[in-house]
Amino acid sequence: MVCALSCGGLLVGRSHECDFPAEVTGLPVCTESKLLPNSSSRQIDEQIHNLLGASLSIYRLDIRLMQELKPDLILTQSQCEVCAASEADVARALGNWPGSPPQILSLTPHRLADVWEELRRVAAVLGVSEHGKEVLRALKVRCVDVIEKACLLSRPSVACLEWLDPLMGAGNWVPELVELAGGKNLFGEPGQPTGRLRWEELRAANPDFIIALPCGFDLARTRTEGSSLRNKPGWSELKAVRNQRVFVCDGSAYFNRPGPRLVESLEILAEILHPEKFRFGHEGKAWQK
Repeated sequence: MVCALSCGGLLVGRSHECDFPAEVTGLPVCTESKLLPNSSSRQIDEQIHNLLGASLSIYRLDIRLMQELKPDLILTQSQCEVCAASEADVARALGNWPGSPPQILSLTPHRLADVWEELRRVAAVLGVSEHGKEVLRALKVRCVDVIEKACLLSRPSVACLEWLDPLMGAGNWVPELVELAGGKNLFGEPGQPTGRLRWEELRAANPDFIIALPCGFDLARTRTEGSSLRNKPGWSELKAVRNQRVFVCDGSAYFNRPGPRLVESLEILAEILHPEKFRFGHEGKAWQK
């Protein structure tokens, strides 16, 4: 968001997961995950539940480094305590801050409209409100370009999977993106957290499309984890499988992050669901069959 607002030069630090645009990767890293590296999807889920069950954060903050960087503003989030360091984590880190602590701006988007509003808030606190309006206008125009074409097309049923073991149907802004791209979303409610999904439910729904976009996984990791779905009972009988309409996406770069690249996420869905109408050039880099 900061870089989209042409304010990247103000950044002095980042989280371990902030990696776009590429120039931010040179910034000092102020957080790390407590999850064990190279864990499977099932192991990650178990580790998360164990940490949260013990009222522990999933992330560590490098408080000494943050104090050395002396930021005026810390951008954080309270949308999901699993996905990134939370506002509570940051507030604890500022408990013994020497002198006047930095301002905290915590973002809590649940739907697409919330993402636009949060971008407006960030622009305001950075003092670039007018430029923020232009950035928002350009993003919304790209969305409208997709919506105007997609609304005239057939609406295939779609299952978006935000986790694969255990299965979870994508919530929050993803159901909206599916509908705007010309699909009929089957699992997950707009504005509601991602929820668990029983395999029997997916099998009974028999979607036209299955799209895997696990939280925090890139395209290669998603393809590897997604191979386990082939072992599910009745997999080969599903309509999406028979018609070769099963896809993997880079959820980490696009669908999982409530920022400007949700517009690219909408374009990705439009390309997948209606390839005869949409060609944005995301295939191969952001999604694969």
